[in-house]
Amino acid sequence: MELVFQLLITTLQISAVYILFSLGLTLIFGVMQIVNFAHGHYFAISALVVVYLMPWLVEAGFPASAAYILSGLIGIAAAVLVGLATYQFGFRHFQRDMVGSFILSVGFVLLFDGLFLESFGGASRSVPSIVEGTVSVFGAAITGQRLLLCFAAILTAFALYLVLMKSKLGSALRAVSIDQEAAMLQGVPYNKIAFSGFLLAAGLAGIAGALIAPVSIVTPAIGADYIVKGFIAVIIGGLGSIPGAVIGALFVAFVEAFGGYYYGASTATLAIFFLVIAFLLFKPKGLFGNG
Repeated sequence: MELVFQLLITTLQISAVYILFSLGLTLIFGVMQIVNFAHGHYFAISALVVVYLMPWLVEAGFPASAAYILSGLIGIAAAVLVGLATYQFGFRHFQRDMVGSFILSVGFVLLFDGLFLESFGGASRSVPSIVEGTVSVFGAAITGQRLLLCFAAILTAFALYLVLMKSKLGSALRAVSIDQEAAMLQGVPYNKIAFSGFLLAAGLAGIAGALIAPVSIVTPAIGADYIVKGFIAVIIGGLGSIPGAVIGALFVAFVEAFGGYYYGASTATLAIFFLVIAFLLFKPKGLFGNG
């Protein structure tokens, strides 16, 4: 029983970042009906800024926690700026164009791969420890840093829920995702809402990147693995569905944690791909998809 609880804790740790990443993907798709493979690079630039800037701030005399918060905020801002650039110079011309946005996003992926490799090099990096020690929960061990990651991810997801359900922007985003033309007839400024939704999604990816930096080895290619897992999560949950993104991310993390322990990481990864193929064949709309 203790082993099962430990694996469930591991599932929550893994899914914390997947959820934020997948929420950004599904938000972009729901509002703009586009596929954005460059979303992983918003995540990557944030993580890279943290792992490069935080050690420098610590050496300059900042406490580790203050250095992490400051570098994390700068990383999130960098992610939003990269998202702004890709929107203004690309995606705003391909709204509700699946094929065009797919080709454009692949071009951005190749561009950012080259820029990140040239700017940051190919070496892997990590950051100084922020929270020391391990916490025991019903016999299951979790490091303080990973517990902080889960807590921050839950707070961010809850804040997004409040924005989507309680704010004027959230109402407009939901209206546009359900029926763009009807929303516009009711006076919703679609272009402005699409722009806001896109930057919000980029910010979520930036937060996810800043959160993963202290608990993972970061390279310029870190976004590639997460973009694949993120799309798998939203396909399982249903493209454009917020609850589906959460359930899909939890499902992917569950298979990784339990399958990785009992059968090995490679087998768990293969199982995830076979499962998504099965969803595409037998339930292409996903668990909660409407499209």
